[in-house]
Amino acid sequence: MGNQQVVDLMEHVWSSIDSLCSPLTESQWKTPTDCPGWSVQDQVSHLVGAESGILGNPGPDHTPQDTSHVKNDVGQSNEVVVDFRRSWPGQHVLDEFRELTGQRLTFLKGLSDDGFAAETQTPIGPGTITEFVRIRIFDAWVHEQDIRRALGIPGELEGPVASHSVGRIARALPFVTARKAQAPDGVTAVFNITGVAGSVVPVAVEGGRGKELDAEPDSPTVTITTDVETFVCLGCGRWDPSEALASGKVTVSGDTALGDTIVNQMNIMI
Repeated sequence: MGNQQVVDLMEHVWSSIDSLCSPLTESQWKTPTDCPGWSVQDQVSHLVGAESGILGNPGPDHTPQDTSHVKNDVGQSNEVVVDFRRSWPGQHVLDEFRELTGQRLTFLKGLSDDGFAAETQTPIGPGTITEFVRIRIFDAWVHEQDIRRALGIPGELEGPVASHSVGRIARALPFVTARKAQAPDGVTAVFNITGVAGSVVPVAVEGGRGKELDAEPDSPTVTITTDVETFVCLGCGRWDPSEALASGKVTVSGDTALGDTIVNQMNIMI
């Protein structure tokens, strides 16, 4: 994917969030989402805080009063920018979202290939500007899906942004299988993610490490099948794995005990 395509995906997901949130009532803005303690408005406030920081704007001098739902230092940092805007009308947050994402797009559209290749610090370590934008696409899409589920307005589960985002989670499956689930050497696991934005991801464990295979094995140790939405909700820690298994949203064939263990370890988010 070229740099211009990356910018196009970023623009698409920001535009989709804008269109989704523009007609919301204040009651809808305050609707709880799958992220503990966060409303629809809080989801957008989080995105605002992230893009504002990337632009170099100072963060608010603010101390949240209730952090009972916060799990770690990253969550604490996120909560500052979210709670600072919590008393605002939702439309006010959306206005700021439009202003900041507009500034970011102007910057990205004016960036040369050398500029995209410049080294920077990303949330997962050193990388290029291109890689940072790829992460921002994924993050924005995941939070858009949080909003859509909360409001009962499904959408954007197909297309290049969805495919990109599913791929960001899928590339962690070798780590999930070998390191988190502690699958032994010789195990092969096939993840069948159904839907237009899904894919089939075959993984093998060798020397205590997982790796993605070029093709599906004839007789995998375990096959895990789920749809795009469930895969993302498990990979991002939004849904309880045991409930997903019990409801049939995830099916396991082959070594079901190992499959259940893998499903329970699929959350890759901090």
